Amino acid sequence: MNTFKSSVKKVVETRRTKLGKLFDSFIQALIIISIITFSLETLPSLALSERTYLRYIEVFCIAVFTLEYLARLWVAENKTAFVTSFSGVIDLLAILPFYLSLGLDLRSVRVFRLLRLFRVLKLAKYSNALKRFHIAFRLAKEELVLFFSVTIMLVFLSSVGIYYFENAMQPEGFSSIFDSLWWAVITLTTVGYGDIYPITVGGRIFTFGILMIGLGVVSIPAGIIASALGKARKLEAKGKE
Repeated sequence: MNTFKSSVKKVVETRRTKLGKLFDSFIQALIIISIITFSLETLPSLALSERTYLRYIEVFCIAVFTLEYLARLWVAENKTAFVTSFSGVIDLLAILPFYLSLGLDLRSVRVFRLLRLFRVLKLAKYSNALKRFHIAFRLAKEELVLFFSVTIMLVFLSSVGIYYFENAMQPEGFSSIFDSLWWAVITLTTVGYGDIYPITVGGRIFTFGILMIGLGVVSIPAGIIASALGKARKLEAKGKE
């Protein structure tokens, strides 16, 4: 790798140098500015001149984000891995809506403007806390997969149980196991919208049991992630040492 390319790689991929820290701070500031301008564009009372000014800011931000993406792609050792990585996808989605809108009727591609929300995730990728969460999820991956597999089973069993308790009395609300899945989800997650609820004695007793299980559905993954975050902090501390 030539000297210039190596220097660019240090700037865009690490925060160990002053230029790297400055680059990261600059990109973060631009992301915040672009999010603010995106929000301001939705104000109905904006004058044409103000919208033009916001457009200039948007063009500048996109130009910098595009150069950043191309620079990261250029210095990446495995370009395919970068393009398909979470970070690479977020970087691409942050600039894609601008280019999709060029020369086209915006009404036909308005849905792609929603992709600008990915700039929030682009900002988040610079957070050390987010990196710790990523490490924590990797450490607890097997436990979380097992937990969510069991949760899916519980949702299905809950929908089957409430269907047999309530179908005869509420054929419209619990017309099938598929319709009962909605009740099972909002009950296990303890949300309880109240749009459908049991009226039979058996159904209410069954619901009480599901609610108790639902408390564990909410608390267990929180405990797993909290424990993994503690391990991630220790690993980060060791890395700094």
